[in-house]
Amino acid sequence: MHWGSMTVISFPPIESADEDGLLAVGGDLAVESLLKAYRSGIFPWPVDEHALLWFAPPSRAIIMFDELHVSRRLVRSLRANPFEHTIDNAFAEVTSRCAEVKNRGDQNGTWITSQVASAYCEMHRQGHCHSVESWRNGELVGGIYGVKIGRYFAAESSFYRAPDASKAAMCHLVSWLAAQGVTWLDCQVITPFSSSFGAREVLRADFMEMLRKALL
Repeated sequence: MHWGSMTVISFPPIESADEDGLLAVGGDLAVESLLKAYRSGIFPWPVDEHALLWFAPPSRAIIMFDELHVSRRLVRSLRANPFEHTIDNAFAEVTSRCAEVKNRGDQNGTWITSQVASAYCEMHRQGHCHSVESWRNGELVGGIYGVKIGRYFAAESSFYRAPDASKAAMCHLVSWLAAQGVTWLDCQVITPFSSSFGAREVLRADFMEMLRKALL
């Protein structure tokens, strides 16, 4: 389905997505549109400054907190060289640094366009987006940000400028979310970063049931 540049009123049924998960093209990145998408099990993935794609893949990558894998090497590293962490102290900087990461495995370039960065900063101002920052000697060296609605959290992107800084941010994020009754997070697709923490895929129908319960 294709839209022009308009506010999203509704999305097609997620079952109508193609085999790659592409559900719709077009619409906008208004806060209301983004919230409607995430509540419906859909996420945006712009390919440049002009093409806005919406996805609901047949399988979804998640991290269950009771299955979280933290390697012994990472534990030793964080004990030897700990970071200081904050929540929501540098959201715009985190998204900007994430946008600078140009190569993520099979993905070249960045999906965090200027419009995306502005949209998620507005989500943050309205209380729907959060960031975890890793600091060392007063310098921002890692971080992760995502969307939180109820007990649902979608991790969007991360960056690091010091070894293990993004992984430290993920560990802090999980602890922060768990303290609020969150039991899993949506990482959308499997990446080397998410798989290092034990991410696995669930079928779309199972994900939607998990999402429904998290949004209650």
